[in-house]
Amino acid sequence: MKNYFKNWNLIRIIQLALGILIIVQGVERKEWFVVIIGSLFSLIPLLGIGCCAGHSCSTMPDKNKSAGKGETQYEKVT
Repeated sequence: MKNYFKNWNLIRIIQLALGILIIVQGVERKEWFVVIIGSLFSLIPLLGIGCCAGHSCSTMPDKNKSAGKGETQYEKVT
């Protein structure tokens, strides 16, 4: 269970809290469509899906370049 919450950030916690709030408001007002929408909003952070799911928003380092291996070559600029 500790590993599940390891990658959580503030935005994900806020999304879950807002989803739960939408569910509670829908149940209190007996608006079942709102409960369904709140459930969808709650599932997004629980399942880790959304706009940046799978780290699709980040760029991957170039595999062809050696990262920190060997000496750095400097070129003199005149």
